[in-house]
Amino acid sequence: MNKTNPELIELVKNLKQKSREENVNIWRDIAYRLEKPLRVWPEVNLSRIERYAVDSDVIVVPGKVLGAGTITKRVTVSAFKFSTEAKEKIESAGGKVLTIKELMAINPKGKGVRIFG
Repeated sequence: MNKTNPELIELVKNLKQKSREENVNIWRDIAYRLEKPLRVWPEVNLSRIERYAVDSDVIVVPGKVLGAGTITKRVTVSAFKFSTEAKEKIESAGGKVLTIKELMAINPKGKGVRIFG
C-alpha cells in the first residue's frame, strides 16, 4: 500500500485487525477496497442510497458520499468521506452519519452492514 494519509493507513490497519479478532470478513473487504487507488474509490450519491436502501439500513461506502439527490429514509451511513451537503441531508432525514471507525466500534461483528459502491 502506497498511501500517505496517516488517518487512512491507521484505518486500514484497524479494519484488518478487527477482521482477525472478530473473525469477520466484512472489515477485511472494506480495508481491501480502501487500499485501492483513490481514482477507483466509489462516490455514491444520496439518490442511489435512497433507491436501494431500506429504512434502518446500515450502509458503508468505502469512499465518498455525495449530496446529489434527496433522501427520505432513516439510514445509518458510514464512509471515509462525506460532502457537507450529504451529511446535512442524511441527518435532516433522521439518519446517522458515522465514520467507518465509529461503525466498527459500535458493530464489531458487522451484522446487517451493507457495502455500497
